[in-house]
Amino acid sequence: MSGRSGSTVSRGFLTFLALFGVWLALVGTLNWEELLIGGVLSAVAAALGYRYMIPVGVNFSLRKLAYLIAYIPVFFWEMIKANFDVAYRVLHPRMPIRPGIVLIKTGLSSDSGKLALANSITLTPGTLTMDVRGDSLLIHWINVKSEKTEEATEIIGGRFERFLRRVFS
Repeated sequence: MSGRSGSTVSRGFLTFLALFGVWLALVGTLNWEELLIGGVLSAVAAALGYRYMIPVGVNFSLRKLAYLIAYIPVFFWEMIKANFDVAYRVLHPRMPIRPGIVLIKTGLSSDSGKLALANSITLTPGTLTMDVRGDSLLIHWINVKSEKTEEATEIIGGRFERFLRRVFS
């Protein structure tokens, strides 16, 4: 019974952290009143809804949290680079694009990890995840640099998967 209770506490705590993080992002201030209201509301929502937000079997650790925090600037950096790349292609007089669909492979085994990878790829301009089946993702790419699965996997997904593998293991 204590294992189940620990799991419940971890899931509740992760839900609280996620909700409180969203609260902080939305209010954009660190006033003590906002922190107090956000903390109370996040705690109540986490107590009522943790069963629906964090899947059973999620193992919380400070190491995974550190990798998740390290992943955020990597994701934003890749998104900024992709925005400039797409803007260049749109503004270039000859619009140098070579659109196509490529298959990439992932080493992520959890559905949550695959979802995070697919969303990271889709949120990066110039790429769109069309389908996820098993360990494969079907990607529409604005400028196909390689049709080989291994090379496309490294170019598109490698930058994200290095971190996500540690977060969702």
